[in-house]
Amino acid sequence: MRSYLAEFIGTFWLVLGGCGSAVLAAAFPELGIGFTGVSLAFGLTVLTGAYALGPISGGHFNPAVSFGLWAGKRFSGKELLPYIVAQVLGAIFAGL
Repeated sequence: MRSYLAEFIGTFWLVLGGCGSAVLAAAFPELGIGFTGVSLAFGLTVLTGAYALGPISGGHFNPAVSFGLWAGKRFSGKELLPYIVAQVLGAIFAGL
């Protein structure tokens, strides 16, 4: 359960920080942070999430990553669906 919560929080953080910065960059082109700022926002949110939550859940934060690890036989199949559900819910809540 702890790992699912970590995935929820990590995905929430990634969508809020990364996609939120992209929205701000597009909304205010003359004052926005630009492509460099969006790139830094995504990179820094992944970095902070991986350091803070990676030891708990593995730091996937993306259903495609979880699926890829499962397909490569590096992740348990019984945990795949709960991880994806937690990640999708985290992204939805961040989008709200």
